[in-house]
Amino acid sequence: MRLDLGSPVRCTDGAFGELADIVIDPKTRRVTHLVVQPHHRDEQARLVAVDRAQAGESSDATISLACTVAEMREFELVRESAYLRLGEVPVEDPDWDVGIEDPLALPPPTGLGTFGAGGVDIDPHVMLSYDRIPMGEVEIRRASSVTSADGHHLGHVDGFVLDAEQQIAHLVLEHGHLWGRREVVIPASAVDRVETDEVTLTLSKDEVGALPSTRVRRRRD
Repeated sequence: MRLDLGSPVRCTDGAFGELADIVIDPKTRRVTHLVVQPHHRDEQARLVAVDRAQAGESSDATISLACTVAEMREFELVRESAYLRLGEVPVEDPDWDVGIEDPLALPPPTGLGTFGAGGVDIDPHVMLSYDRIPMGEVEIRRASSVTSADGHHLGHVDGFVLDAEQQIAHLVLEHGHLWGRREVVIPASAVDRVETDEVTLTLSKDEVGALPSTRVRRRRD
C-alpha cells in the first residue's frame, strides 16, 4: 500500500479530508497510525489506526478508511496548544508523546524594560501548537526533511510504500521546485533513522542522485 501525504481520504459514506501525517514506530519501522484532517483544518486532525486504511485505485491516490464520517469524528484529536517558556516542553503524559511542533506567532511585546524609555519587556513564553502521538513513536509530515548520509538536505518526504505488515518498504522522496519537482523511491534498507519531522539516509547525496526518478504529476492544494 502506498500512502502519499496530502492524498484525499474517504470514509465508507463520503469524503472526509486528507492524509496530513504518518505515525511510525521507529524501532520496527511499522506505520501504526494516520493523521487525517478535513481540508485546511488541522485543529480537527484525527488519529486513525493504519489497519483501517487501504489504498484506493483512483488516479489521485485516494485512501479509503473502514469507518463512517460520524465514526471518524469520534476518534482522538491530535492537535493541542500550550503557552510555554522558551525551551520548555508540554506536560509529560505516560501514554502520549509530542510529535510535530509548530510555534505560533505572538503579539509584539509591550511595556517598558530595563534599558531606558525605549526598552521593552520581552515575554519569555511562546504559544506552541503540537501533536499528541502514542508514546515512543514519531510523526512525519510532508514538510519533513530528508537528509543524506553526508549531511545534505535532499528534499522532503512525499509518502511511504508499506508491505503487508504495514512496515515501511520504501520511502518516497520529493525534491526540486515548481515544474521541476521529481520523486525518488528509496528502499527501506537505505533509511538510517526515522525521527519526528526528519528522515536520515545511509546514502550520500550523489548516490541518491544516481537513483531513477520520475516527474511529480499529482496536484497539490
